[in-house]
Amino acid sequence: MIANRKKTRWSNALFVAPFLAVYVCLLVYPLLAGMGLSLFKADLFGGGEFVGLENFSRLLRDAVFRQSVANTFYFVLLTVPPLTVVPLFLALLLNRTTRVAAFFRGVFFSSSVLSVTIVTLIWRMILMADGGLVANIRALFGAGAIPFLSDPRLVMISMAIITVWWCLGLPMMLYLSALQQVPKDIYEAAALDNASWFRTLWSITLPSVSRTVILVAIFQCVLQFQLFGQPQLITQGGPNGASRSIVLFIFEIGFRRWDIGYAAAASQILFAIILIATVAQYLVTRQRATLKATKGATS
Repeated sequence: MIANRKKTRWSNALFVAPFLAVYVCLLVYPLLAGMGLSLFKADLFGGGEFVGLENFSRLLRDAVFRQSVANTFYFVLLTVPPLTVVPLFLALLLNRTTRVAAFFRGVFFSSSVLSVTIVTLIWRMILMADGGLVANIRALFGAGAIPFLSDPRLVMISMAIITVWWCLGLPMMLYLSALQQVPKDIYEAAALDNASWFRTLWSITLPSVSRTVILVAIFQCVLQFQLFGQPQLITQGGPNGASRSIVLFIFEIGFRRWDIGYAAAASQILFAIILIATVAQYLVTRQRATLKATKGATS
C-alpha cells in the first residue's frame, strides 16, 4: 500500500518535471545569477571584479537613478488606480447578453492585443505637438499646441493615458468573468427586497468580486513598475529624464554603458520594490475586501 502511494507520487512528479525544469532555467537561475552579478563590477565581455555592495552604494548616490525611481512611482500612482477601477465599471456596464454589449466588449479589449510599438506609434501621432491630431484640432479653434511629450510636467501623465488606454481590456474581461459567476438568485432576492442599484452594488457585487479586485490591483502594480516600451519608443526617457523609468535606466546602464554589475544591482532594487509594494497592496486590499464582505453579510 505504502509502495503504491510512493510510486503514484513519483509518477505525478514526472508530469510537473518539464515545467519545473523550464521554470528553474528561465526564472530561478537568472534571478540568483543576477543577485550574484550585482556584487561584481562586470561588463558584457564577462569576468569582473568583486566589489560587494559598492554597486548599491553608487545607486543610492546616483541622482539619475533616484529620478527614475521617483518617475516610476509617480507612473504607478497614475495608472494602477484607474486600471483597477475603470475596468470594473466598464464590466458592470457591459455585463449583458446583448449584441451591443458584445460589440463594445470587443472594442475595449481590442487595444490589449496591440504591441507596444503599434500603441506608441498611434499615440505619438495623436499627442505630438507638431502635426499631431490634438494639435490640429486645437489649431482649428485658434489654440496653440500642448507639448504633451516635451513638457516634463506632462510627459508622465501622457504615458499614463497611453498605458491606461492600452491595458484596459484584460482587467475588464477578468471582472466580466467574475461578475458572471455571481449567482442570479442573489440579485433576485435583492430585487424582491426593493434594494437600490447602489445598495446591490455595495452589498452584493463588490464583495462577490473582491478577490478579482485584489488580483487586478496586484497584477497591474507588478506590470506598471516594469514600464519600459512607452518611454523608450516615444521620448527615449526625456525631456531631461522626466520619463526615464527604472527599467529604462537598467537598459541604458547595461546595454549602452555595458556596466552589467551596476545594472544588475538596479534590477535587484526594482525586484525588492515590486515585492514590497505587491505584498503591502495585497494586505491592505485584502483587509478592505474582508471588511466590505463582513458589512455586506451583516447588513
